[in-house]
Amino acid sequence: MYYCIVNPSARSGKGKDIWNRLEYKFLEKKLEYEVHLTKGPGHATRIAKKLTENLDSREDLPVRLVVMGGDGTLNEVMNGIMDFEKTLVGYIPIGSSNDFARDLDYPGNIDVLIDKIVEGKKVRALDLGRVTFNSMTGPMSRLHDDSSFTSRIFDVSSGIGFDAAVCEEALASGTKNFLNKIGLGKLTYGMIAIRQLLKADKVPCDIELDNGQTIHLDRFIFIAAMIHHYEGGGFNFAPKADLADGKFDLCFAGDMPPARMMFALPFSFFGNYYWIKGIGHFVSSKVTVKCAQPMWVHTDGEVSVKSDNITWECLKEKLQLMN
Repeated sequence: MYYCIVNPSARSGKGKDIWNRLEYKFLEKKLEYEVHLTKGPGHATRIAKKLTENLDSREDLPVRLVVMGGDGTLNEVMNGIMDFEKTLVGYIPIGSSNDFARDLDYPGNIDVLIDKIVEGKKVRALDLGRVTFNSMTGPMSRLHDDSSFTSRIFDVSSGIGFDAAVCEEALASGTKNFLNKIGLGKLTYGMIAIRQLLKADKVPCDIELDNGQTIHLDRFIFIAAMIHHYEGGGFNFAPKADLADGKFDLCFAGDMPPARMMFALPFSFFGNYYWIKGIGHFVSSKVTVKCAQPMWVHTDGEVSVKSDNITWECLKEKLQLMN
């Protein structure tokens, strides 16, 4: 049985049409399947949770989830899976950014990708990350006051500061949806990034690594815990990231003028920016960030929390991916 979780709003509302064209693959191969169309933010999490809870009493294991949407839909599913050891995930990227898929040598033809998923011959174990908000403000903190909402899973990256603020503005302003409709969605983050750099607050922070080392920045711009190479629609912030080593590539920028960061952005798109003064890079399995005031935090580009004290932990080879 394949449980297909489809975001009909993906690719500017074409997600359902794409699913309708691809459904024949399951019919052609005479596979059992159920399709679940998401109805709004958070619905994919609820679907995944329902499909993967109480698995000890089931015999038809592993549960096979096929996710069709963008990075945000995949992130929601990751946060709903109750038992990763008994769940296999297939991913069909039809979003605007698709940073998760960039490192995985996915075929350009979606039909071919579905063939590979349903064959089930190759399963990759990939790292996931967990971010814990030790203190927070924002929509999530207002809506959820129990401890289950003080952490989130991510599969690509999580960041605090500038990169999260860019994601928050892209989601809140409608710019992303507008540019997606005219085929220019990839410009969203670059346009907003310049504006965010010019108005960024001067906030000090401390970064604590798993080896006890602490890095202090008088003014940090962004800090990102990267599992994959890319975030923000193709910025290659972590060109040497290993997707299954149990460690983050921690990338950060600070104690530098906005003009230098704008100079660095084009180089970061090609993964060649560590040489620029003010850019830092470490490899660590656990990272804590404490800053002087709450800042936006993103998980795979999804933003709903501001925090001044977060911890990232890498979960080695937690995700079993069909591809």
